[in-house]
Amino acid sequence: MDPKIQNPKSKMQWAMVVDLDRCTGCEACVVACHAENNIPTVGEEQATIGRAMHWMRVERYYEGEFPDVRVKFQPVFCQQCDAAPCEPVCPTYASYHTTEGLNGQVYNRCIGTRYCANACPYNVRFFNFYNPVWEKPLHLQLNPDVSVREVGVMEKCTFCVQRIKAAEIAAKAEKRELKDGDVQPACAQSCPPKALVFGDLNDPKSEVSRLAGSNRATRLLEELGTKPSVIYLRRESWNDGKES
Repeated sequence: MDPKIQNPKSKMQWAMVVDLDRCTGCEACVVACHAENNIPTVGEEQATIGRAMHWMRVERYYEGEFPDVRVKFQPVFCQQCDAAPCEPVCPTYASYHTTEGLNGQVYNRCIGTRYCANACPYNVRFFNFYNPVWEKPLHLQLNPDVSVREVGVMEKCTFCVQRIKAAEIAAKAEKRELKDGDVQPACAQSCPPKALVFGDLNDPKSEVSRLAGSNRATRLLEELGTKPSVIYLRRESWNDGKES
């Protein structure tokens, strides 16, 4: 069996490849994620007490000493683990595994126990601690394909599942199979240097499958055995803080 195929029982295995050599830390992906998924900003007051509502973030790592300091960036979002520790701890089965390899979240079931957030080693689940208010005319920007969550539920990235479903419905209406590139999550679509590539890991002809076979491919905290569906391509240009 191809080692890249994590879920042989599923026809599809959605995955994301992040090329760390391309990421510039511009955070266009974060802004796009907010806009696409109706994620409110918490404001300066809440941020000062450590509260956040980002489904994804861009980590910064510094190498060297001043003035020869270099910054490395790493986008982090839900890793869509095939052996997700967040799923078995949910008492209401709000967190579940889809047949296409996604860590789904049923908001109507969630009662905000935060067990899933405590079990997640990647710190990518967030508790919705307040009812968001969009001042006019900002309410007009809300995406009608995504629910507006209320206080008391856990939230996280699902690879823009609404876009995945829309592409699947369109392909079915046209009586064809999904093609590589038919689905683009908001983060991948908005990335200027094309550092994010999304696709079906079970398709040997997809761009994601090709990149996953690179000798630069690695997974975040892979030693934990969570089997993430997000593959990071290590930097080629830096080696121990020096040009290679």
